[in-house]
Amino acid sequence: MKNQFFQGATVIKSELVQIVAARNPHLYHRDVENIVNAVLDEITDALASGNRVELRGFGAFSVKNRPSRSGRNPRTGESVFVEEKWVPFFKTGKELRERLNPGLADEDD
Repeated sequence: MKNQFFQGATVIKSELVQIVAARNPHLYHRDVENIVNAVLDEITDALASGNRVELRGFGAFSVKNRPSRSGRNPRTGESVFVEEKWVPFFKTGKELRERLNPGLADEDD
């Protein structure tokens, strides 16, 4: 079942605030905005500290290390050094996977 609030392929933070505010008319818009910002800030701070964030049924956010390597400049083909970096990683939870793939739910177990 498609969600009536998500019309486009991408939802930006301001649209997420509007959706949450519409579903919770008893809350002030500014309070919903503060809540969404607080949740996203906490996730960001936890990842920046090297911690993992798990939202049961939704998924888990973590950071992974990509070691330094030799790469190629796609325009010139020249070999370039790519420094080590930490990148965010998201692994979907079981409930989210089942909602995305309703017919496959029985096969995963």
